Amino acid sequence: MTDPDSRPLDDWWRSAVVYQVYPRSFADADGDGTGDVNGIRARLPYLADLGVDALWISPWYPSPLLDGGYDVADYRDINPEFGTLADADALIAEAHALGLRILIDLVPNHCSWEHPWFKAALAAGKGSPERDLFWFRDSADGRPPTNWPAAFGGPAWQQIEDGQWYLHLFDISQPDWNWDHPKVIEEFDAILRFWFDRGIDGFRIDVADSMAKDPALPDVPLDNGEPTREKYVGNPFYDQPGVHTIHQRWRAIADEYLDTPQGPRVFVAEAWLSPAERLAQYVRSHELHSAFNFDALRAKWDAKELREVIDHTTENLWAVGAPATWVLSNHDTIRHRTRYGRALKDALEGAGVVPTDLALGLRRARAAALLELALPGGAYIYQGDELGLPEVEDLPEDKLDDPTWERSGHTVRGRDGCRVPIPWSGAEPPYGFGPGSRQPWLPQPADWAPLTAEAQAGDPDSHLNLYKAALRIRHAHPALGEGRLAWDTDAPEGVLSFTRAPGFRCVVNLTNAPIALPPHQKALLSSEPLTNDEIPADTTVWLQV
Repeated sequence: MTDPDSRPLDDWWRSAVVYQVYPRSFADADGDGTGDVNGIRARLPYLADLGVDALWISPWYPSPLLDGGYDVADYRDINPEFGTLADADALIAEAHALGLRILIDLVPNHCSWEHPWFKAALAAGKGSPERDLFWFRDSADGRPPTNWPAAFGGPAWQQIEDGQWYLHLFDISQPDWNWDHPKVIEEFDAILRFWFDRGIDGFRIDVADSMAKDPALPDVPLDNGEPTREKYVGNPFYDQPGVHTIHQRWRAIADEYLDTPQGPRVFVAEAWLSPAERLAQYVRSHELHSAFNFDALRAKWDAKELREVIDHTTENLWAVGAPATWVLSNHDTIRHRTRYGRALKDALEGAGVVPTDLALGLRRARAAALLELALPGGAYIYQGDELGLPEVEDLPEDKLDDPTWERSGHTVRGRDGCRVPIPWSGAEPPYGFGPGSRQPWLPQPADWAPLTAEAQAGDPDSHLNLYKAALRIRHAHPALGEGRLAWDTDAPEGVLSFTRAPGFRCVVNLTNAPIALPPHQKALLSSEPLTNDEIPADTTVWLQV
């Protein structure tokens, strides 16, 4: 682990490797089956040993948990199921002592219907100042005010007893804030300062492109008779110009902390926007510091497509002075081991059910991890990525918790499969997730014993130890982290190969056959064993040149 004092305080985020913690599913200290803040505290040495630079903690606020904590009832406290503010303060201090920085989620587009301001708006009635804090509207014909769709299914408007409708771009339990109202703006200014003053190092901004709405409330186009969910240019509720005014205001608040001993406070945007030119607008020097690159997450396991994504991302972000940020999985997506295991022969593509080859998926996940950590900029690791966890696709229907399941009329299972609590030790569930035998809030598979952190720690060839080795090299090698890359002209078709100065080369064989190892270069690390001076299929190797 690199001593944080040895790095310039003003740019740690440009090359940081950040580990995402989903609190309910990371570690349970009190044995109630739900992860908590003290569980995270207990595992901080594990994360420091892994070699990451920072933690991003998904929402830990008081919440009815109807959307996994993204339905916030109080932005200035900790969910009692997870702990207390004192626990959070202790976590921040202990993480800093280990050289780990802390980012937390900010959820600014919407709150919970349990938030006191929304409850007051419901009670106050039509035309009240309380309702102006949200998007309440009348409808003359008994239909929703617009045809906007909600992300989790159904319309984005919910009618209440007095006949008015309120806007919720996500679940009905998540009313959208009205960011045209000065009281909302001032409230979030205060929320930022509250947590910055408690010592957090930054925020991950949930749906950072959604707060501003077109006040004319135009309908969206239809796609096969249904309102489109696409984030097209001009969409009335995504990527509106007003979001940039909000971000610029927040950047000014973060910059108030530049001269503190702790150093800068930073933001990373979640904005599912393509192409990268649109995303680059969010990370200009007077706006947010970085943004997730979801084009790479969505790319196929294909050399041509991956190179196009890498080039397009880096060129557009470098043009505004921002670093690229790479991610393979998160709490909203199918785990990449499973995703890559579905990339089978073309004959299987388009079948009703595409078979999943988890052995192939693991091999490609190992190769993808080394590619991700070799690219210029920062990287994010979702909890369990380092263990090679697959998606859990057979959760019992009565255990499904994601609102998508209900909002889709039980046709879309949702995101619970990537949120199953991670395995720490032992031969059977709950795999050391918490003390005792209490089963966690989502059931773990019976065959995860070989995937526990304990089981992998002693195996030098394990997925966990591959991550540890890669992160050690990344911290030590002067070519890695922030910087540039140059594509190698001698790479065969189907192979990604690039050099980073000084003295580093990354070769990714995405073909189905071995290729020759470049001569006169020393292998630093490979995702699979190298034999006969060859790089096997679906393998990444790091070379000293």
